Amino acid sequence: MDVLSVTVGLSVSDLAGAVEWYRKALQLPDPELEPVEGVVEFKVGSIWLQLVAGSTTRPGGGAGIRLGVDDTSTQRERLESLGIVVGHLEHVPGVIEYFDVADPDGNVLSFYRELG
Repeated sequence: MDVLSVTVGLSVSDLAGAVEWYRKALQLPDPELEPVEGVVEFKVGSIWLQLVAGSTTRPGGGAGIRLGVDDTSTQRERLESLGIVVGHLEHVPGVIEYFDVADPDGNVLSFYRELG
């Protein structure tokens, strides 16, 4: 099987607020697509991020997105300067460093950098 693209869908309680949060947090332009009412899509690197207006209550908790970046410290500081609550920068020597943030609906974003 050849996967041609990936779309990550997140349910959000306030679509307009989520669009603004993700635009600020990920430094995105306006959404590329609004295929139907209540759905917007951003192109983020090689994936599509789809925000869907609706219930954020799901069995097993919220969804998560993992985003590889060149410099986790710089991205962590940038997000913190925007007033976004960020987790500690965690290090697994020789493997990875990462930190987590949660959007207003509790969906977790992990920013990571592979080491070695």
